[in-house]
Amino acid sequence: MSKDYDLVILGGGTGGYVAAIRAAQLGLKTAIVEKGKLGGTCLHKGCIPSKALLRSAEVFTVAKKSEEFGIMTGEVELDFLKVQERKNKIVDQLYRGVQHLMKQGKIDIYEGIGRILGPSIFSPIPGTISVEMNDGSENEMLLPKNVIIATGSRPRTLSGLEIDGEFILTSDEALQLEQVPQSIIIVGGGVIGIEWASMLRDFGADVTVIEYADRIIPTEDYEVSKEMQRLLMKKGVKIITGAKVLPETFSKSETVSISAEINGETKEFLAEKILVSVGRAANVEGIGIENTEISVDKGFIKTNSYYQTKESHIYAIGDCIGGLQLAHVASHEGITAVEHIKGENPAPIDYSLISKCIYSSPEAASVGYTETDAKEKGFEIKIGKFPFKAIGKALVYGESDGFVKIIADKATNDILGVHMIGPHVTDMITEAGLARVLDATPWEVAKTIHPHPTLSEAIGEAALAVDGLALHL
Repeated sequence: MSKDYDLVILGGGTGGYVAAIRAAQLGLKTAIVEKGKLGGTCLHKGCIPSKALLRSAEVFTVAKKSEEFGIMTGEVELDFLKVQERKNKIVDQLYRGVQHLMKQGKIDIYEGIGRILGPSIFSPIPGTISVEMNDGSENEMLLPKNVIIATGSRPRTLSGLEIDGEFILTSDEALQLEQVPQSIIIVGGGVIGIEWASMLRDFGADVTVIEYADRIIPTEDYEVSKEMQRLLMKKGVKIITGAKVLPETFSKSETVSISAEINGETKEFLAEKILVSVGRAANVEGIGIENTEISVDKGFIKTNSYYQTKESHIYAIGDCIGGLQLAHVASHEGITAVEHIKGENPAPIDYSLISKCIYSSPEAASVGYTETDAKEKGFEIKIGKFPFKAIGKALVYGESDGFVKIIADKATNDILGVHMIGPHVTDMITEAGLARVLDATPWEVAKTIHPHPTLSEAIGEAALAVDGLALHL
């Protein structure tokens, strides 16, 4: 028997379930089809579990240097199974929370694989959803007026480095480790690779990062990238840039071996495991796209600024459309899509206003244009920088490396970008994000009285530094 809905969402990850909540708020009869667990990659294989592990790594590091704070703890030991236990408890608690939100919004959940059907006896246009139920029961047929594809992504792999869960891992398998490897090679120095490099090094592993580009986290501001590399190397992470990994050289016995081409020369690397971290691929296969007019380009679904595909009643959001593959981005894309479906006339998202975070140690965060981006776009810029070593609260924390950097337009004085690296900057970036949304100037940020002593004083001082007026430098 078929069931009618105003909206069916394929995928119950962060983008999908937030879109469902907003749809329920707007009075739309809504269902989610999810083959795994509600919460998707972010909750179960990404944001939350990895940050739980990073927090344990941070506490372990602080505990080992507690004598610097006058706290004598004796020898500090790591129980990695308890670390994993804590991570799992956090994930379970949040999972229950998402389930509660679905019940509260009276959102129907179908546990199975949903596929879009073409024109059929059920509908003259594509969009009927056939759900192959996980429990083996008869397929459910859902007849929605609108569909949102929110199927997310998975870790990319490299041909020749087949994931086996023992010697070669992606972040999915790494989250299930029962013990910290003695040594690991991380192929890829992007955000995920750097977070794992920081975490595993803090847990005591010998870590080598091999990055194809000429610097790690290449999408971040150049100065942040260089400072991140310096500080990771300071704590013992080996970082090789401008290196092309040669999968055909991979071999394994008790350890693994792989070579990379660096400046025309081939160098061998040995470790206990390899973590492949080379980006994420959209989940667009097996969901019936071929039964529609939806366009897929370079593996991602193409949409307009309201997330409509070529089939105007079928929308797509989140990782499966590419762009900024971040949970908070997917959520707001979902909200925009739902409000467009409801005729609420939402404003398209300006991606230059979205904050990005890296949860390594040190942390990094940014919003807006990098210095290179701003120059390439033709802006004449002025820059203010302020180091955390001049901030009292950073010294109190015992974390004084890093800086805040503000880039402004000389002509209009508008803030173009803010880039931070240092203690707790992922919690501080929202002030900069709000400044961008409000089209603020450095003067306005500087006039905001930042309480003392706080880490946020670095933002106010960097804003003053744009015009050479920093007070404590």
